[in-house]
Amino acid sequence: MTSRSASAAPRRLPLAVALGGAVLVGVLTSVQAQINGALGAAIGDGFVAAVISFGSGLAILIVLSATVPSGRAGFGRLVRGVRERRIPFWMLIGGLAGAFTVASQGLTVAVIGVATFTVGVVAGQTVNGVVLDRAGYGPAGVVPVTVGRLLGGGLAVVAVVISLLGEGPSGVPAWMLFLPFLAGAGIAWQQATNGRLRHVVESPLIATLVNFIGGTLALLVAAGIRIAFVGLPASLPADPWVYFGGAIGVVYIFLSAALVRHTGVLQLGLGSVVGLLLTSVVIDAIWPAHSGPPLALALTAVALALVGVVIAVVPRWRRR
Repeated sequence: MTSRSASAAPRRLPLAVALGGAVLVGVLTSVQAQINGALGAAIGDGFVAAVISFGSGLAILIVLSATVPSGRAGFGRLVRGVRERRIPFWMLIGGLAGAFTVASQGLTVAVIGVATFTVGVVAGQTVNGVVLDRAGYGPAGVVPVTVGRLLGGGLAVVAVVISLLGEGPSGVPAWMLFLPFLAGAGIAWQQATNGRLRHVVESPLIATLVNFIGGTLALLVAAGIRIAFVGLPASLPADPWVYFGGAIGVVYIFLSAALVRHTGVLQLGLGSVVGLLLTSVVIDAIWPAHSGPPLALALTAVALALVGVVIAVVPRWRRR
């Protein structure tokens, strides 16, 4: 469980339920990575693919926020909070990390595979989750650094190293291997930021809407700069499933904003790791990537990262 102060929060979800939701977040994140990676490969432009994904999610959220009464009430609280300066600017830019993650998926997944991308995300998310929890940045407050959290984070980093052993010196570009780590660190910050905004506006839906507005604007700027140099993609793919990434993103970012106050930043990240890693290995086994480690090596990295999750979550390791 998280810190003692967080456990006193009203209507706290049971740990098993909260971690089950975190696992679902991981499953959806992995599926979205495959979809956005396929869209980016089909278009030949990861930034345009990211705009399509984020833009479709934003359209869904605008409709929901306008039609659901709790969404309209939450939007009113958001406007008042910004006007009265109770909501600082940094609470409104969580979508930048989401935009970076989606762009990273479109740029790398088709080459390095979902498993390698996921293990890198796990390492970045775990390491930054420890830092953010210790600093008290998330809505759960200060979560002390424990032996289990340190060991769990360390094993996640080792898993990244193992997953890269199969690449060799002539493998994929180094930046493709570093982007997932940065994306994971950003996801941890995004979850904490969205969780704090959700606490202020009392609506996970509006917190998710703000996330998608910021992300879409950032991606439009990046895609516009790229289009100015290389032009628009020649065509768009006809397969409808490659356009579902935005809808999936709406669901898992909504869940993250709602769950983070029950779990803390690190445990939300580690819970999602289970769904992320297992789903990513299944996806890569069905649709192998152009590069990436052999399946046996990917399974080894996944198993090691899962051990890290168990060590960080089991109660006896959570003591100081």
